[in-house]
Amino acid sequence: MERTTLAYLRRNEQYLMMHRTKKLEDINSGKWLGVGGHFEGDETPEQCIRREILEETGLMAENLTYCGEVFFDSDIYPPEIMYLFVCDDFKGELQDNCDEGQLKWVDQELLSTLPMWEGDKVFFGLIAEGRTGFRLHLRYEGDRLASYEIEDIK
Repeated sequence: MERTTLAYLRRNEQYLMMHRTKKLEDINSGKWLGVGGHFEGDETPEQCIRREILEETGLMAENLTYCGEVFFDSDIYPPEIMYLFVCDDFKGELQDNCDEGQLKWVDQELLSTLPMWEGDKVFFGLIAEGRTGFRLHLRYEGDRLASYEIEDIK
């Protein structure tokens, strides 16, 4: 099972989003996502997301809120577990030189208008509600979200 992390950096009523446009053969091509990526070596989820935030944005995450686990099950993509975070406290200057896409601060009320995976809209809704300690199971058929289940794990 693939292991990944994802974080939404937040300032005031805006979220830092990446428009995935630069990588060839990217299953996320054209979509808007938070920042994150795959584990390296024996990293913990927190070590992985801190490294990914720094690599993709140039920002140092000072304080992270762990939201939960997201399980992806698909008939065409490998299974994945993603550890989801929110970061409200970071330092440094935003550097938009990521080789995966363009970074942009987006007003919260505009997020639903962006092209995103349907499952991302589900867990982003949980984040917007301030929920933490959840396990979300997303089942995709092709690129379509077929079903989802939310479970509290506190």
